[in-house]
Amino acid sequence: MSLLEAKVKSVLSGDTVVLHNVHNPKMEKTLSLAFVSAPRLKREGDEQFAFESRDFIRRLLVGKVVQFRVLYKIPTGANREYGIINLPNKTSLPELAVAEGWVKIRDDAGRKDDSDEATATLEKLQVLEARARADSKGVWQEAGGRISSSSELSDPKTFVEDNKGKALDAIVEKVLSGDRLIVRLLLSPTEHLQTMVLVAGLRAPSTKRTNVSDGKEQPAEPFGEEAHQFIETRLLQRNVVINVLGVSPNGQLVANVKHPVQGSIAPHLLRAGLARCTDHHSTLLGQEMGTLRQAEKEAKSNRVGLHHGHVAQKAGAGEMEAVVGRIQSADTLFLRGKSGGERRINLSSVRQPKPSDPKQSPWGAEAKEFLRKKLIGKHVKFTIDGKRAATEGYDEREMATVTFQGKNVGLMLVENGMASVIRHRQEDTDRSPIYDELLLAEQAAQEGQKGMWNPKAPAAKQYVDYSESLEKAKRQLTLLSRQKKVPAVVDFVKSGSRFTVLVPRENAKLTFVLSGIRAPRSARNPADKAEPFGQEAHDFANKRCQQRDVEIDVEDCDKVGGFIGTLYVNRENFAKVLVEEGLATVHAYSAEKSGNSNELFAAEQKAKDARKGLWHDYDPSQEETEEATGAGADTNGQNGDGAAAAPRTKDYRTVIVTHVDETGKLKVQEEGAGTSALEIMMTAFRKFHLDPLNNKPLDNPKAGEYVAAKFTADDVWYRARIRRNDREAKKAEVVYIDFGNSELIPWSRLRKLDQPQFSPQSKLKAQAIDAQLSFLQLPTNPEYLADSVNFILAETSDRKMVAKVDQVEKDGMLWVTLFDEAAADKKAAVHDSFNAEVVSEGLAMVPRKLKAWEKGAQGLVEKLKEKEKEAKEERRGMWEYGDLTEDD
Repeated sequence: MSLLEAKVKSVLSGDTVVLHNVHNPKMEKTLSLAFVSAPRLKREGDEQFAFESRDFIRRLLVGKVVQFRVLYKIPTGANREYGIINLPNKTSLPELAVAEGWVKIRDDAGRKDDSDEATATLEKLQVLEARARADSKGVWQEAGGRISSSSELSDPKTFVEDNKGKALDAIVEKVLSGDRLIVRLLLSPTEHLQTMVLVAGLRAPSTKRTNVSDGKEQPAEPFGEEAHQFIETRLLQRNVVINVLGVSPNGQLVANVKHPVQGSIAPHLLRAGLARCTDHHSTLLGQEMGTLRQAEKEAKSNRVGLHHGHVAQKAGAGEMEAVVGRIQSADTLFLRGKSGGERRINLSSVRQPKPSDPKQSPWGAEAKEFLRKKLIGKHVKFTIDGKRAATEGYDEREMATVTFQGKNVGLMLVENGMASVIRHRQEDTDRSPIYDELLLAEQAAQEGQKGMWNPKAPAAKQYVDYSESLEKAKRQLTLLSRQKKVPAVVDFVKSGSRFTVLVPRENAKLTFVLSGIRAPRSARNPADKAEPFGQEAHDFANKRCQQRDVEIDVEDCDKVGGFIGTLYVNRENFAKVLVEEGLATVHAYSAEKSGNSNELFAAEQKAKDARKGLWHDYDPSQEETEEATGAGADTNGQNGDGAAAAPRTKDYRTVIVTHVDETGKLKVQEEGAGTSALEIMMTAFRKFHLDPLNNKPLDNPKAGEYVAAKFTADDVWYRARIRRNDREAKKAEVVYIDFGNSELIPWSRLRKLDQPQFSPQSKLKAQAIDAQLSFLQLPTNPEYLADSVNFILAETSDRKMVAKVDQVEKDGMLWVTLFDEAAADKKAAVHDSFNAEVVSEGLAMVPRKLKAWEKGAQGLVEKLKEKEKEAKEERRGMWEYGDLTEDD
């Protein structure tokens, strides 16, 4: 029979090999060496010299192209074929194996083939065996050949700890898939261990396999067979070096598998596009993971294997520079470019301490503060890594790598335990380019118990709002006014000259107002209109002050608890900077009081000379000597143009002021039959709702519907009307019709109001009547308006007073002059009224344009104007910075 050619795939034992077609590896043949037998490798324990016998043949044949000839077959059982193999160097088997003593001639060798050629071959083998036995070669040695081989790894973690960092010699016994191998670890000359090893850093597609549970065959994943073939042709039964790195969740060894010449097999498999990188092993591989990522990147670029349909991500704008304008959280920044516009970006692959995690959430504020101290106002470089699509509750987000002084900001956070690393999905394209470093840093932070990985939570920082009330502000003023340049942080910019600041060492939160200047008002909401350059001043203050470390000198406090003083940014008076930019004007009186007048006036002149901001059309020859119109210049909607003066009627009523809203409008109850009936009805109303039979909730309330509502402050039931509904939150805003106040309460605190004895339509009408103070115009400035409202509320709330009704509008609203109840003769003059008291305190002014019915009381108006003049001279309330309406 002629010689055939094949490649040796593997060696099963010292006398049996697996061959495959040189051009088609899937065509395999098992061939045993003729006339001889070798010791067997068995799962329960190898026979003596079995490993050495097989290893002799393995080293000679595996991976080589040989010539072979089948001499005979045994048709029973496996239908095995027996023959001879010729090596390229002209040596042949089994002759060489017999001569080296690694196989024995079978007892029945002569009966297998009785041809002349076979007889001659057998005689030659017998001579070779006799020499080997005489020389004690191979299996003929008197001692040795006993190897303890185990297939059970009882404690993988301990094994890894004992062998980490060591280079273990091994032989790949079987390739299960592109990333799973059965290896024989050569722990010592007499101890071997066979176990499964996962190739670190990658996941290859699975091969065809049979499901053990139901016996069904599962097809291979795309490129699974190719990955299997790739590894098998390069590693099967080759000597390799194993570096154990860790243990998988299933208890399998994770290791670097290195070819003796080509090194680690993982990059080669990835470069061929037959596997993908897996993040699970990043912390085990460390810096080596970068090599694998690069190999995968090459495969994607070449569109090979698994990446044949890969679409390259569009290149971004490259590295850009910006200034950090605001820190929203530990993973979200607002950057300001050269154009001045803000851009929100999220740090790639890192996440702030989770607010939903009770162990991490206490670190949220710490992480944000850590980043604020490092970055706010600093120049950084950033590269957009990708975009995360909008999801429910989240807008589209740009994911970016940000570096500060060459240091990756995300890595800095993770190293200090101030952020965790996001576990990306395989298809995510917005991951950080140093993702593996981030994973390593997170592992180190966890082991070092840094930041949020520390079992001990940080002390919670609780700030007390001292601007919440005037009383609180005055208490804190005493302490702060004695200190100079108190360290603080600007938490929020309310306007160009008004801020919320935090004073950490005092655990204080303050509303802080710049002294000596007036900045134009910015719009409070989209419907509001800003004063000229008001928004520019606000934006400038945001740019320079937001979240910055500053110093403050506190001089005084205003009527609503705001602290007045000087704010220093980078040791520079920010009021001066604002004036210098033409975004504020100097208020002479308060500037003199603060001691900064020379500095501020010089800054203002500089702005005028440069025609900046408010002074863009400044003309020295036509310089105005009066200050610009200030707070209170516009009407607040209470007064307007009138026609001819109308005569006034006299109508006195005893009332109780039950509510004052944020605009200064009143709700009053007229004392009399109505209030008496209300008291009687409320007694019955409360008893009615104490009865459990009447405790049925209102399931679907509607806007405009009359209901019974349980007031939050005293848990008592009152008549109310629904103003609006929040059906998602199941809450309703109700107005208490007998008192005029309103609140937002859950539906569970509502009941039906369909009982005739309580009906506001048929039994007793709503007792709260709309009213406004006559002859007064309240300030339009929100702060002074709040002062006015608080004063009116404090002086009139739930107090019995006499109301002189000056006018009744078509909708029933009353214009009133209020007097103390002591004015029982009801002949007190208007200048002795509560209205006059409000003007006297500088909390309202006399309208410039009177209504028709107001014009009929010129004498009373003049008296009120005298009160107004007195308040201006005394710098009370809205006139604390002088009369800003003089040029009207």
